[in-house]
Amino acid sequence: MFEAVEELVAEHADLEKKLADPSVHADQANARKLNKRYAELTPIVTTYRSWKQTGDDIETAREFAADDPDFAAEVKELEKQREELTEKLRLLLIPRDPSDDKDVILEIKAGAGGDESALFAGDLLRMYLRYAERVGWKTEIIDATESELGGYKDVQVAVKARGQIEPGQGVWARLKYEGGVHRVQRVPATESQGRIHTSAAGVLVTPEAEEVDVEINPNDLRIDVYRSSGPGGQSVNTTDSAVRITHLPTGVVASCQNEKSQLQNKEQAMRILRSRLLAMAQEEAEKEAADARRSQVRTVDRSEKIRTYNFPENRISDHRVGFKAYNLDQVLDGDLDAVIQACVDADSAAKLAAA
Repeated sequence: MFEAVEELVAEHADLEKKLADPSVHADQANARKLNKRYAELTPIVTTYRSWKQTGDDIETAREFAADDPDFAAEVKELEKQREELTEKLRLLLIPRDPSDDKDVILEIKAGAGGDESALFAGDLLRMYLRYAERVGWKTEIIDATESELGGYKDVQVAVKARGQIEPGQGVWARLKYEGGVHRVQRVPATESQGRIHTSAAGVLVTPEAEEVDVEINPNDLRIDVYRSSGPGGQSVNTTDSAVRITHLPTGVVASCQNEKSQLQNKEQAMRILRSRLLAMAQEEAEKEAADARRSQVRTVDRSEKIRTYNFPENRISDHRVGFKAYNLDQVLDGDLDAVIQACVDADSAAKLAAA
């Protein structure tokens, strides 16, 4: 059943030899690449060896059970372990998203619904910040445009893991399912008749790209500077420190006005631009490859409403996977694990079926 794993075992052994060679570490970039692959293969190899050993143990226990019935219970226990290891190995062999270890840039934009949508965008921002706090991630607001009545017209946040992370357990591995249109149903504070309104906000999540991930020719960039402004258009800066960068070949635009200096705003805008270009390149590669193993969750178009937050019923519904719960207040306070796990499970099931 797992004959192909022998190739991974051989690759793991080869990597172990290479990493034991001091000369390999002279090239730090290559050493990191080898270490990352070694860490990815280690749980597969460890589980596979346990799976094979359990198979041998079952055969031995059956031979003893033929002479001594007391060994029959041990056979059943070993068979149960074998089944568990089989399932674990199947899950470990699911094709992994190469960006799962990356940090992300998360952007929330107010949509249809005017001021109410901007307030909802603020609620979503707080939800993600609280979730990040719960799981021990670091957050940094890169750029934000506040609305007049509170909330945000647009806000971009960098979310980063702390310290060493397990392979495939980065921020992107969890938050990549949040991209799409989020719809809210509630009575706005400005509604005098008590009527329920529906509005929406868009969430865009991209893996944060390092400079080595995306090659950008400086000649392909148009950089414009302008004066920063606050809510209502009031000037909050007397110098042209805000920066807008346009990548001419693709038309992708990134801007930042939150920092005090033009240089800082340029650096932040470049972070956003690199991440957007990386996401665009990955999406194009997926389309060209027409990979049958792509997740059902990830193929949902960004314009589709992925989730509804119903305040009167305290209900949250994820329309992609059929998840529904009546603890909206807790979810908005950062208790997102069950919602995200439903997406992870659906993604894994789709990949297993395709494999």
